[in-house]
Amino acid sequence: MARFLAALSLTLTLALTLSAKDWPQFLGPTRDNAVTETVAPWKGELKPVWKQPVGDSHSSPVIADGVVYAFYQPKDKNADALAAFDAKTGKLKWEKSYERPEFKPLFGNGPRSTPAVSGGKVFTYGGTGILACWDGKTGAINWKVDALKEFKAKNLFFGTSTSPLVVGDKVVVMVGGKGAGVVAFETKTGKPAWQATDDPASYASPVFINEQIITLTGSHVRALSVDGKPLWEVPFKDKLNESSTTPIVAEKLVIASSVTAGSIAVNVSKADNKFTAKQQWENKSLTCYFSTPVAAGSHLYMVNGAATLTNPTITLRCVEAKTGKVAWEKKNLGQYHAAILRCGPADKPRLLMLGDDGYLTLLEANPKEYTELARTKVCGKTWAHPALVDGKLYLRDEKELMCFELKK
Repeated sequence: MARFLAALSLTLTLALTLSAKDWPQFLGPTRDNAVTETVAPWKGELKPVWKQPVGDSHSSPVIADGVVYAFYQPKDKNADALAAFDAKTGKLKWEKSYERPEFKPLFGNGPRSTPAVSGGKVFTYGGTGILACWDGKTGAINWKVDALKEFKAKNLFFGTSTSPLVVGDKVVVMVGGKGAGVVAFETKTGKPAWQATDDPASYASPVFINEQIITLTGSHVRALSVDGKPLWEVPFKDKLNESSTTPIVAEKLVIASSVTAGSIAVNVSKADNKFTAKQQWENKSLTCYFSTPVAAGSHLYMVNGAATLTNPTITLRCVEAKTGKVAWEKKNLGQYHAAILRCGPADKPRLLMLGDDGYLTLLEANPKEYTELARTKVCGKTWAHPALVDGKLYLRDEKELMCFELKK
């Protein structure tokens, strides 16, 4: 059991084909908001190396083999588009799209889900439930599947948002159909490989940790094997069905967060090839809307807020991972969202935080107090997560995709 927990704490085993200088999926190379690059404090304003106009989306940019991919809704079209840009110059390589039904949710049109790049292919999951596989060099669509239609599942209020997870020769998404809460599709053909659970879908994304597909569904924190076999589950339901954060691991615990239910930690053990999962702690005040927490050392750094239309505000909190107790907090950092990225070596981690007001902040991951190192405005309003590759920060706001140089 001890060996299993140690592996769960330290190992993020990913099946993507990637280089050391890629950010090929949601939340980065290891899908945990973390890279080993060190970011030094900057002085004054940061000016973009390049910027390009893009369509409506909350989808985050991904980078693979020197190419930046952006997923969005083209202007004045009922379609999902994927575009490829040269990572150094921003030059457009290609833009391709497919038509889909009109969908106009609150808080912005276009896709919410972030693409995944693997083996020269780009996998996208649009807001109407269309899963597509694109050729990374040409933009040609190899296949696409209307997952909601195929599995008779209803769309979510704000649209399908789970970001695809590639595990070996399968791409995994939440669908939310009867017997098809989570579905794996063959990466070569788009044909269903397996389907599991009756869980309703959420807006969250799955992660692959220690040979387990762990996801926060509309009703549980649960784990599946690579062939779809249920391994363990813990009930965890958001009252508004707006769970949007990716599960993470800290201090040998699986951490899950929601906008109304707060946060919980799950202790997972294994004996005689059977898993046992028990809730370790619960803190209902740690309400995360759609900002996934970051683990640094023995602490979590998370953005907490509430689903309200009246004077929304967010608070950054440092939390003991083992207990759920708050070490410190910094209030009024934005309205609904801030994306956090951990950077640097494990013994001296720093945090990059991009707020929904367009301000970029560099912080020490200091469990004793809020320690700000640099801060400047870099873009307009945004809910997308930035990507850090080889000293360059790629991000998007409501109108543009941008690249900033952070390496001195």
